[in-house]
Amino acid sequence: MPSGPFHSLSAVLEAQSQGQPGSYERGTEEFSRVLAFSDGLFAIAMTLLVVGIAVPTLDQPGLDKDSVHDLADALNDLVPNFISFFISFAVIGRYWAAHHEFVGLLARIDTRFIATNLVYLAFIAFLPFPTALLGTLFENPLSVAIYAVVVAIVSGLEVVLFRQAQRRELLRLKIPQDVYRWGVLQSLTPVIFFLLSVPVAFVSTTLAVILWFGGIPFQVVSNRWKPENADRYLAH
Repeated sequence: MPSGPFHSLSAVLEAQSQGQPGSYERGTEEFSRVLAFSDGLFAIAMTLLVVGIAVPTLDQPGLDKDSVHDLADALNDLVPNFISFFISFAVIGRYWAAHHEFVGLLARIDTRFIATNLVYLAFIAFLPFPTALLGTLFENPLSVAIYAVVVAIVSGLEVVLFRQAQRRELLRLKIPQDVYRWGVLQSLTPVIFFLLSVPVAFVSTTLAVILWFGGIPFQVVSNRWKPENADRYLAH
């Protein structure tokens, strides 16, 4: 059995012989490997979020490690870290669920899709850093802005993946233009609200974080414009 780069080369040659250069059908080993790698990276990124929260040691002068009051004060100082953890866990969890649903719509993938997916996953893997920054320096508007920009980039890359799948005929069903536009609008909603929060952060970091959740009611309202046949094409 071929392995390493020779295995990848043989897979490409096999796809080319079938008239689909660099394309891998659902059910093939290459398709499954991309999906498994993506799911694994999401799981690691979500797990690493908690690494940025250090357990209080109470080994500083004037602190008693057996004191309930001192431990309570130390845990209270970590509240921003806890908040940022659960926000980011929910954010990455939402992206994993959306990615899972999206992959379910695919009939095949190609090398360009794989490359774009790797860029997308790179920003997912990077999210634990701005999360730790946000938890440590919540009152600093720059930390909030950095987090917002990274999340906006991730949502923007979702749109890029969706666009590639539509234009390169990777989907099981060709999506009508009205359904495609509605799907793009849904994916762009987080981009808009997170980018809007960047200037707001320099006025109030708390208000900026609240704005992040503004996309939820907006998406609920936008369901009124949902094409009647959208579920047929966007649900697997």
